[in-house]
Amino acid sequence: MNRETPPQIAGETATLAAYLDFHRATLALKCTGMSDDAVRERAVPPSSLSLLGLVRHLTDVERGWIGSCVGGLDLLPLYSDDANPDGDFDDVDSANVGQAFDVWRQTIERSRAIIAGRSPDDTGTRGDGSLVTVRWVLLHVIEEYARHNGHADLLRERTDGATGE
Repeated sequence: MNRETPPQIAGETATLAAYLDFHRATLALKCTGMSDDAVRERAVPPSSLSLLGLVRHLTDVERGWIGSCVGGLDLLPLYSDDANPDGDFDDVDSANVGQAFDVWRQTIERSRAIIAGRSPDDTGTRGDGSLVTVRWVLLHVIEEYARHNGHADLLRERTDGATGE
C-alpha cells in the first residue's frame, strides 16, 4: 500500500479520503516485513492487542461504518459477535494472517468505492436507525485508525525494535 501525503488543497471528501488512506497505509507499513508469528504477537501484556488484531478490528470498523452505515450493505462483523465481542483481538493465535490481510485490502477497496462521489453531507444510517453524515463517518474511521496506529507503533517497536513514521 502506497503511503502518500494527503493533499493540502482538495475538496472535503477528497481530503478526508486521503487522510484515511494515509492512516491505512501507516498500519500496512507497521506490519511490513514481519512474520506471521510476529504480527500475531501480543507484545504488551496483559493487553490482547497485536498487529493482526488491529488489522482484523479495523476491517470490521470499515465494514460497519462505511459498508453498512454509508453503503447500506448488510455486513456483520467478521471476527467478533455478542458472545465474543473481542474476537477480533483475542482469536489471532491460529488465524490465517494472509487471509486477514487480503480481506482487509478488499474491504478498503469496497470502502473507497462506497465513498467515491459522495458528498460529506450525504447521510448513512447507524444500526440504531439514527442518521449520520459521511463527514462524521470518515472522521470517526480516521480517528479509529489514528488511535490504533499509535498502538501499532508500540507493538512494532516492542516486537522487533523498529521505529519510524
